[in-house]
Amino acid sequence: MCRLTPVATSLNNLAGLYEDLGRYEEAEPLYLRSLSIREKVLGTQHPDVATSLNNLAGLYYRQGRYGEAEPLYLRSLSIREKVLGTEHSHVAQSLNNLAFLYDSLGRYGEAEPLYRRSLSIREKVLGAEHPLTKSVRKNYRACLNAQHKS
Repeated sequence: MCRLTPVATSLNNLAGLYEDLGRYEEAEPLYLRSLSIREKVLGTQHPDVATSLNNLAGLYYRQGRYGEAEPLYLRSLSIREKVLGTEHSHVAQSLNNLAFLYDSLGRYGEAEPLYRRSLSIREKVLGAEHPLTKSVRKNYRACLNAQHKS
């Protein structure tokens, strides 16, 4: 059974390549297959399952399938918080991704605290000048600006 996890990783990586190339219809079944394998082999509360959920949610976001992306982002965040702890860099990634979704939907009040938490974690773990920290800070500022304009 453990030999299946490299297969799941390869499927996930190939799906990511297809997604980057805009070949969404080819990426989705690979992400779904990777997720299925990881859930069966590793259990539903494993960090690799959270990664698969996050990646599939990202694909759905790019396709404008926001209603399908949100529960996947939420589930990924929940797994990461439980398994990795609330101050882990991957938790910050999940927070940022979910906040970005809410921000895109004009749900600024929901996005703002998620960005704040993500930024706080990124600053503690990576430092204020790390590119990922700067990216979250940029997203957070844009959200605040949009919120004040609406």
